Amino acid sequence: MNSAATHDDLRRLLCDLGLAIRNAVLAGRSINESASLSAVADYAGGDTIYAVDKFGEAAILDWFAANWPAGSPVQVVMEGIEHELCFPAGTPVANTLWKCILDPIDGTRGIMYDKRSAWALGGIAPQRGADTMLSEIVAAAMTEIPTTKQWRADQLSTTADGPLVAEAFDIRTNTSAPFACARSSATDFAHGFASLAKFFPEGRTLTSQIEERLWDEMVGRNSSPTPTIFDDQYISTGGQFYEIVRGHDRMVGDIRPMVFRALDMESALVCHPYDACAALVLQKAGAVYEHPLGGFPDAPLDTSSGVAWIAYANAQLAGLARPVLRKILSQFLA
Repeated sequence: MNSAATHDDLRRLLCDLGLAIRNAVLAGRSINESASLSAVADYAGGDTIYAVDKFGEAAILDWFAANWPAGSPVQVVMEGIEHELCFPAGTPVANTLWKCILDPIDGTRGIMYDKRSAWALGGIAPQRGADTMLSEIVAAAMTEIPTTKQWRADQLSTTADGPLVAEAFDIRTNTSAPFACARSSATDFAHGFASLAKFFPEGRTLTSQIEERLWDEMVGRNSSPTPTIFDDQYISTGGQFYEIVRGHDRMVGDIRPMVFRALDMESALVCHPYDACAALVLQKAGAVYEHPLGGFPDAPLDTSSGVAWIAYANAQLAGLARPVLRKILSQFLA
C-alpha cells in the first residue's frame, strides 16, 4: 500500500480532483455576481462558509463518487463537511485504507471578490483513525483557482518519495506544460517580502509587535531611509506556500494559534490542518518548513486543530531568523 507507485497514483488522483474543483468554481462564478458569491452560507470546521465554497464542495462529492478507485477505500475530511464521509459510498471508516483531507477553496475571501487566486488543497495519508497526522501525508496537491483576468493557473503536487511536479495550465485551451520552481536564493531579508499572518483584527496588535521586534533586531530600526522589508498578506495558506516556492517571498509564517493562546482568546480564525495539508509541496521544493519553536508543525487530520508554522525560502535565511524569532516568541508569548 505504501509503495512509490501507489503514492504517485494518489498524487494523480488529487491533481485530477483539484482540476475538477477549479473548473466547477470557474463555471459557477461565470453565472453568479460577486455579491451572491460572497453571501454567508454556513459556519463549519472553524470557519465561515461562503456561497462560492459550495461550488467546490459539490464538485468533490461528484468527483469521488465517479472517480475514486473502489480498491482503495478512503475517508474524506474537509471544511464544510462535519459528518463521516467515505468512498465508495457506504464504506465504514474502519474499513478505509486512506484518509484524505481537503480544503476545496483556500482563499475564499480573495477569489469571491476576484482579487487574488484561491487554491484547492489536498493531502492523503494511510488511515490511522483519529491518530492520523499531517506528518504522515504521502501525497499532496495544490491547484490554483484563478481570477477572471488570468489565463494561467498553476498546479503543484508531490509524494513522500517522489519529485515536485509543477504544471501550468492554460484555462483557455485546457492545455498544460511543466515549469520550473525557483525559491529565493537571497542571503538576507533586505528588500524582500517576509511577513507573519495577520489577516484579521483579532490578535493583530500582538502579532505586529512580535514582527516589528523581529525586524528591529535583525535589520535595525531606521537603518534605511525607506523600508527594506515588505509585507504581503495573502489570505490563503496555499497561496503563502506558493509565494515561497515561486521565489516571491523569503519568509512567511502563521503564529495565530500561539498568539490567541497567549491572549486567552477563543478564535477559529487560525490555520487548520486542511489549510496546511499541502505542506509536503513546500518541503519538496526545498523550503524550510517548521513550527516556530522547532520541529514539524504536526496536527491530526481534522477540521478544528490549530497549526502554527513558519516557512523560509532557504536554510541560510532560516539560520538568520530562527534564533531571533524564537527568542522574541519566548518573551512575548510566555
